[in-house]
Amino acid sequence: MEKSWKCTACGYNLKDKTPPEECPACKGKCTFVDNIDYTQNIGEKRPDERI
Repeated sequence: MEKSWKCTACGYNLKDKTPPEECPACKGKCTFVDNIDYTQNIGEKRPDERI
């Protein structure tokens, strides 16, 4: 199952099963966070507004 990932350095978004080791946009070894918040509304997937 694909997830939505966001680079914490440049904000690049991508959908994949796992985050890449190197960001395709800024070419850095960045940290990627899961861009979907599963805790705000159980059963409803939506982007986390804090990200």
